[in-house]
Amino acid sequence: MHGPTMSTKIRKFLAARDGTTAIEYSLIAGGIAIALIGAISTFGSSLTTFWTNFAAALN
Repeated sequence: MHGPTMSTKIRKFLAARDGTTAIEYSLIAGGIAIALIGAISTFGSSLTTFWTNFAAALN
C-alpha cells in the first residue's frame, strides 16, 4: 500500500487554516531575517571595531 500522493498532501496543506498561519509566520521570520542581514551588513564593520576596542580595553 502506498500513502497519499504529494499533490494530495499539498492540497490538504493549502486547505488547512493552520497552513495559512504557518505561511504567515514564515513570512514574518523571513522579514526579520532580511532586516538582520541588512543591519549586520550596514553596521558590521563598526561593530567589529567596537568589540575589538572593547576587548583591548579589558586587557
